[in-house]
Amino acid sequence: MGRQWGPAMRVAEQAGCVVSASRAGQPEAGSWSCSGVILSRSPGLVLCHGGIFTPFLRAGSGALTAAGTSFLTGDSCGDDLRLHVQWGPTAESPAGGAERSHQGLCTPQCAGLEPGPPSRLRGRPLQSPRPAELLLLLTCPAFRAHFARLFGGEAAEQWRFASAALDDEVSEDEEEDQLRALGWFALLRVRPALEEAAEERGPAVAVAPLWAVPKGAQLLACGSPFGAFCPDIFLNTLSRGVLSNAAGPLLLTDARCLPGTEGGGVFAARPAGALVALVAAPLCWKAREWVGLTLLCAAAPLLRVARAAIGRLGSDAAALASLLPPEVGAPRGLLLRDSGPPWAAAAVLVECGTVWGSGVAVAPRLVVTCRHVAPREAARVLVRSAIPKNVVTWGHVVFATQETSPYDIAVVSLEEDLDGAPLPVPAEHFHEGEAVSVVGFGVFGQACGPSVTSGILSAVVQVDDTPVMLQTTCAVNGGSSGGPLFSTRSGDLLGIVTSNTRDNNTGATYPHLNFSVPITVLQPALEQYSQTGDLGGLRELDRASVPVRVVWRLQRPLTKAPQSKL
Repeated sequence: MGRQWGPAMRVAEQAGCVVSASRAGQPEAGSWSCSGVILSRSPGLVLCHGGIFTPFLRAGSGALTAAGTSFLTGDSCGDDLRLHVQWGPTAESPAGGAERSHQGLCTPQCAGLEPGPPSRLRGRPLQSPRPAELLLLLTCPAFRAHFARLFGGEAAEQWRFASAALDDEVSEDEEEDQLRALGWFALLRVRPALEEAAEERGPAVAVAPLWAVPKGAQLLACGSPFGAFCPDIFLNTLSRGVLSNAAGPLLLTDARCLPGTEGGGVFAARPAGALVALVAAPLCWKAREWVGLTLLCAAAPLLRVARAAIGRLGSDAAALASLLPPEVGAPRGLLLRDSGPPWAAAAVLVECGTVWGSGVAVAPRLVVTCRHVAPREAARVLVRSAIPKNVVTWGHVVFATQETSPYDIAVVSLEEDLDGAPLPVPAEHFHEGEAVSVVGFGVFGQACGPSVTSGILSAVVQVDDTPVMLQTTCAVNGGSSGGPLFSTRSGDLLGIVTSNTRDNNTGATYPHLNFSVPITVLQPALEQYSQTGDLGGLRELDRASVPVRVVWRLQRPLTKAPQSKL
């Protein structure tokens, strides 16, 4: 994953663990499991997701939604709760990464809680599940407030956060329990302490301050898909992405996580290996469409709640507060996170009546977006720039392609300059496989500012040796249309996002397969209009050749002219 990720990988894999909960003497009742982070090995302190504890709450999951509640003590769960934590050391390869051993692959029985002979993980013994006790269930009030603002009210019916897929059978009660526990986490103490094999501990966990990681920064998620099932294979699975957006301690990343990774740690490359957040919900849907983003809770404010709450557990536990990991680096203020990559500031929100989408400023008073965002020439539109500062101005559509055109493009002339918005450098060449980013107002509109999602330029489709379509793996959602596609390395503007992919048979939308109009298709016409006011070059977009139309209809070119049967 690159040299820069070496420290973060070592910390993530040494800190990662899986937590299982079951009822004493009732194996037939099954077990619940999630991922966790080892905060301290002496004594053994683990932070994991709180969702696995809802079946054990004496007062039911409603206790998690009581007004003013930020923590519950361990005795809020029944006496029949039994907890186990399992983790495994890593063996570094010469390249600095880690390799899994082919010896001793687990059987389905490895998901059981009873200690047995050690299995094998990456060539060294995987520890048998260790008993643990619940100290606290805790939540971050600011996280819950931002969650209610973004996902509550009228929007609540559109969103779903259950860990199961849409078509899986989940009762309404189970889904309600999961939703109530979504922002809750648990602090556990493992007995005896995790002190053995001190030479294998690796770097200690430290926590990134809330504002220390900017939007667009690369993140490494470490969790165990499917929880305690087959840890030889799934324990501490890594996924890389970026910090896509943030609202206080509520964070979003495009790192791809699966059910069971709830409670897993998310780490930053800079500060090296610092714990940024924990996974709150690995999967979410909006209006029955998979969003492709993972919901996180920032670690720093969560641990502040833990420190304050531990002091109320009695003298025996109060000393544990000082053993929670420290924050590294000083907070640098809100602007660091909101600013993100410098090229992201070119993205703007475009509102045309009740329709909204994204756009990109290509000149001080010129914005490019999609026709389906601003479809009528001469229509008045509102343009909002979120960074580097909030600017709102009106404009009107000077050009929109016809519905028959393969290029879904509109151009907006503004009444005022977008003060402070940088103008991107248009790319002249495209390189398949290069790292790219999409910036847009998908999912939340203006509520959180623009989101950043990462991927690669997976295909450059050409007609007569000229690029006519770009395909990427960035997560693109409703509201992203019209947003800019950038080269992550150079910051050059590659294209304008127009669509993602929908399965016509099932209606499913795939956020990680999407299409953009290359900027090279638009740049000559945009320059002509900027300099002379002549729309002639833009009108040519309506007269694209048949092969270009075939490409954008996602069809195969005809090998020969069809013959009539009449």
